Amino acid sequence: MPLKISRRAVLQSATLLPALSLGSWPAFAATVRGFTHSVASGDPQQRSVVLWTRFVPADDGEAGLRVEIAEDERFSHIVARSTTHAGPLTDFCAHARPADLSPGRWYFYRFIAPTGEVSPVGRTRTLPEGSLENVRIGVFSCANATSGWFNAYAHGAAREDLDLIVHTGDYIYESPTDRSDALATLAAALAIEPGGEAVSLADYRLRYASYRADPGLQELHRRFPFIVMWDDHEVANNSWMGGAQNHGSEEGPWEARKTAGIRAFREWLPVTGADYERYQFGDLATLFRLETRLVGRSRQLELAAAFSGTGGPAAFRDGALADSARTMMGTAQERWLADGLDASTSAGTRWQILAQQVIMGQTRLPPVTAEWYAPGVSPSAKEQAELAAAAALAKAGVPMALDRWDGYPAARARLFDSVRRSDSNLIVLSGDSHNAWAFNLEHEGSPVGVEFAGQSVSSLGIEKRFGGDPAAIARGFQMANEGLTWCDTSRRGYMVVSLSPQQATSEWLFLPSREERSTALLDTHRMTVERHSRQLSV
Repeated sequence: MPLKISRRAVLQSATLLPALSLGSWPAFAATVRGFTHSVASGDPQQRSVVLWTRFVPADDGEAGLRVEIAEDERFSHIVARSTTHAGPLTDFCAHARPADLSPGRWYFYRFIAPTGEVSPVGRTRTLPEGSLENVRIGVFSCANATSGWFNAYAHGAAREDLDLIVHTGDYIYESPTDRSDALATLAAALAIEPGGEAVSLADYRLRYASYRADPGLQELHRRFPFIVMWDDHEVANNSWMGGAQNHGSEEGPWEARKTAGIRAFREWLPVTGADYERYQFGDLATLFRLETRLVGRSRQLELAAAFSGTGGPAAFRDGALADSARTMMGTAQERWLADGLDASTSAGTRWQILAQQVIMGQTRLPPVTAEWYAPGVSPSAKEQAELAAAAALAKAGVPMALDRWDGYPAARARLFDSVRRSDSNLIVLSGDSHNAWAFNLEHEGSPVGVEFAGQSVSSLGIEKRFGGDPAAIARGFQMANEGLTWCDTSRRGYMVVSLSPQQATSEWLFLPSREERSTALLDTHRMTVERHSRQLSV
């Protein structure tokens, strides 16, 4: 699929680059007024879409906003009008959901303040109906503003060949701006607020305001509708329904923090209040946006537990890890998804897509060799002990990361049973790991689908710990994991997933991030699955 980038969008992006030089990122003090963060749209359906903006009146009070939707950018043919309001109760974020739109159409929209001030003009699209030949989806995840530049957002914003954006989570990071992988000069220059960890509603609101100041992200939101979900960092690292690894009692009640994180997410993004949702792309695809973090997830197991009881790792693998009571989604969402898969295939829809947070494919840590380390670097005694323990776990068939679906094998098996019963053509889209992966998914020896797992926008991945030869690391993972057909363990960017009636292709695009603000494309990689094959073409 050729990469299509508009000349106009490239020129617009180029004008943004000087404003993104160090020291010029806008801080959001109380003096900022008017339309502060452009516009955005999301959660599209056939006849409606959520529209978003943020407007701060001069008196910091309530403001009624008019909303106009048109078929053309000059608004000579307005098709819908509505009203909404912005005020301190929602951090001045305003949402509107115009209805009675036409399916499969691009629209333009704007907000008008009581003072006559007009927002930037946004562009959005409703979902199509009927027979459909293609859909192209940009897939993004894991954007830590202190780890690198948001170059992937700016690159995606300049494209003309996307229908919508899917963001699989970690849209913000709650962690302090001086975390171990932060670039000190970048963190200071971008004025990410608050400087410490986000815990309260005020903290999360400031963090969203800081992230949404990025012009590349604003432009991506302005030009395309988003389907966006939270992962863990929208509240706290490695979260589950009852807590998080990165939440302590000194930070207050977990439920209060979780409520604050979810509220800020729903204020600052163009979303409805649904925890999980279904989107229909004509007869071509059904996309299910899942929730695998805060609604039904059981607490993660600890790898250390594999050595603490009798029987060692094998007993852990067959006991606590295999417990059928453990869930990722909860019974209600599992039932909703199973029914949705049945309905999708019964209607003749060609592809069934799960857009969700964490890797579903099985991943075990390979033997770590000297090539994994940079020249002259060797593991410390502590690291050697950790690697020996990891090798013992891998030998016993215990996965490397229990925060993923690997940590909930019975729940994954139930999901795959539903996929197989419905005869789905399954594609899983995931993020979270910060690296790029392509999996063949199997259940009880039979293929059930494929997984396209995207690399991060800016967050560091495996290369944070192992700074050696990425090709050697990738070979090791592929040799140790039968279902893994390809991976990249060191580069940032995003994916574009292209669907047609007979095949689906993921293209991973790699861009600079850590040290350089640039939208130069460094490399790409593609993987394809043919309909009904349920396996990637190699």
